Amino acid sequence: MSGRALRLLPWTTPDGNPCYLSADSDHSTLSRLADDLEAAQLGSGEQVLVGARAVLADPGSGERAIRFALTRAVESLDDVLRVAVSRGHRMP
Repeated sequence: MSGRALRLLPWTTPDGNPCYLSADSDHSTLSRLADDLEAAQLGSGEQVLVGARAVLADPGSGERAIRFALTRAVESLDDVLRVAVSRGHRMP
């Protein structure tokens, strides 16, 4: 490969290890799939943020609701950080 870095993909192996792509083009089928999944993860993160804010703003939120919101927020943060790292490594 002509000096191109490996792309960190927005998913992991079943064991939780990172996956990487070595492709000659940013327009390969797998690259486009990764782009689409990154966009979906970012959109999901926005929705989780709205929901978590609503739970936190409600003084009647119980422990289950707060734990659920926090669990989803942690999952989304993990996804968003992976997208940020991947995109950061691909910047010129």
